[in-house]
Amino acid sequence: MVTPVYLITGVQAAGKSTVAQALAERLPRSAHVRGDAFRRFVVGGRAEMGPDPSPEALEQLRLRHRLAAATADAYAEAGFTAVLQDVVLGEMLPWTVEQVRTRPLYVVVLAPRPETVAGREAGRDKRAYGAFTVADLDHALRATTPRIGLWLDSSGQTPEETVDAILARAVPLD
Repeated sequence: MVTPVYLITGVQAAGKSTVAQALAERLPRSAHVRGDAFRRFVVGGRAEMGPDPSPEALEQLRLRHRLAAATADAYAEAGFTAVLQDVVLGEMLPWTVEQVRTRPLYVVVLAPRPETVAGREAGRDKRAYGAFTVADLDHALRATTPRIGLWLDSSGQTPEETVDAILARAVPLD
């Protein structure tokens, strides 16, 4: 039995974690792979991403995405549908897609309007936007990220409605 991988991406506060968890809960045998966990595993020497990232920060970002892809593949190989979620923008999206060996692979880009993201960010306990602004990341999403997979403006949707749209409209990459 072939089990797929779903890659859910978008800016911070786009709803990735919530939607990925809700999608995984709808599937009969699934795993939710949180890409940010691999960033937090680095205790000493972590280089954080910023608007002008250092070469070390970019290398750690690639490592994070490579480890997350390998973990998603391992779950898929074991018969679990892996739902991998992380911030994967710009040129990192096609690079990360290449890191995932499992097919079928579904890519879903959550792209709520910036004012929706700002409102969600204001209502959260955690603060995702440090060196970046909502406008910075929205620009990176819309201007530099290739149009791979299903792009959803989830601004007016509940997480359940977003999952419904993913299950109804997502098409596997070739």
